[in-house]
Amino acid sequence: MQPSVINIGAGNNQLVQQLAGMSNRHGLIAGATGTGKTVTLQVLAEGFSKLGVPVFAADIKGDLSGLAEPGRPHAKIDERLARIPLPDYRQQPSPTLFWSIDTDKGHPVRTTISEMGPLLLANLMELNETQSGILYAAFDIADDQGMLLLDLKDLRALLVWMGENATELRNEYGNISSASVGAIQRRLLILEEQGAERFFAEPALQLQDLMHCDFSGRGVVSLLDVSTLVHSSPRVYAAFLIWLLAELFEQLPEVGDAERPRLVLFFDEAHLLFAGAEKALIDKIEQVVRLIRSKGVGVFFITQSPLDIPEDILGQLGLKIEHALRAFTPKDRKTIKAVADSFRPNPAFDTATVVTELGIGEALVSVLDENGAPTPVERTLIAPPESRIGPIDDSARLNLMQRSPIGNRYDQNIDRESAYELLRQKAQAEAQEREEERNRLMAEKEQLKAERAQRKGSSRQSTTEAMIKSAARSIGSQIGRQIVRGVLGSIFGKR
Repeated sequence: MQPSVINIGAGNNQLVQQLAGMSNRHGLIAGATGTGKTVTLQVLAEGFSKLGVPVFAADIKGDLSGLAEPGRPHAKIDERLARIPLPDYRQQPSPTLFWSIDTDKGHPVRTTISEMGPLLLANLMELNETQSGILYAAFDIADDQGMLLLDLKDLRALLVWMGENATELRNEYGNISSASVGAIQRRLLILEEQGAERFFAEPALQLQDLMHCDFSGRGVVSLLDVSTLVHSSPRVYAAFLIWLLAELFEQLPEVGDAERPRLVLFFDEAHLLFAGAEKALIDKIEQVVRLIRSKGVGVFFITQSPLDIPEDILGQLGLKIEHALRAFTPKDRKTIKAVADSFRPNPAFDTATVVTELGIGEALVSVLDENGAPTPVERTLIAPPESRIGPIDDSARLNLMQRSPIGNRYDQNIDRESAYELLRQKAQAEAQEREEERNRLMAEKEQLKAERAQRKGSSRQSTTEAMIKSAARSIGSQIGRQIVRGVLGSIFGKR
């Protein structure tokens, strides 16, 4: 029988547990660098996997790959276990799949331009209002013309066509200025240099491939390697996470409050989701986070400071795990006060003081009880993970990828007929028509030239004939007169 709780750790000589039925109420893992957030995330991911809940997690440093291998005996783990009563603890791996957007460390994660949509794309490219309007017009034109926008070259080809036909399109889609089109094209070049060309392609990621359980009933942990992406192209990373949330919200049916989630998402470096985002996009994220729990999806944000999360979203998070914070500046002290105020107080200690005293592997934890109410904050010693702490080596990762049951679906790129091909065919057809028209006009010109030459030749011929005839008549008259004179002369002479 699968468990109904996740053992987070121990506090006040008793286990601190997350109820499975409250795990779709989302959560937060926060704390300064080096305080143990990754291990806490690993413990939660293992716990959900043991519940039979599939997990998707962004792997920032590569350390989460240790989930794929069993843990190793260590004196510090034995010491931790001696302080935390975990009767069912045993070192074992979790079923793991590896994914990647910009590297070869996992199966390629792709989506299409059409699925990403103009709102996310405009945010990704940091377009202004006018440029965003033209991007929306591009999507409308693609829909009206029956063209698929799958990859960057599709969108680029469509923008070129829009610029060339701006006059004809103006009445229906508004003004399409060449300057704005050019600005969007330059942004596309930047995206291409940042590796987005690999992301916008097919076959697109199917959400069901993130929601598997293995033969034993354990949820499969899908790890997205973003160790380079989060630094080289943080907006691509953020756009993907937001897209994933939106797709899950749109595609999954309502399930209400189930016994356990059907999927749990861990978004590391969560501040990147909101940094520089337009208010319309932040409102969209807030709406999805608020409503997606009814689809059976739990979302957990991992960041250094809770203040990185918008207040309206922060207020919706049930599980709160706060590792140590440092009070070096007035801003830090303000953050500590805000964190302390966000917890339900525990009369046994001062939250604002304790949060600065926590050691590595310790955290302040508040969970939701069976009625959905937050429990008083507890100083908690985080349990050790059952899997390996730290990353696995590249050969082990490659071996697991080769044995993956879904690798053959994603490892080969597909380039089917879409806007780029259709517009190229249209351009070729138009070029052929222009060539045929040019040849027809040239043929008509040559024919007209020949007819003129013929008429001119005929005119010269008529003049010559007239001269010859006139000369002939003149000569004929002279000869005739001579003959007459000769005949008459001979007659008269005889007379």
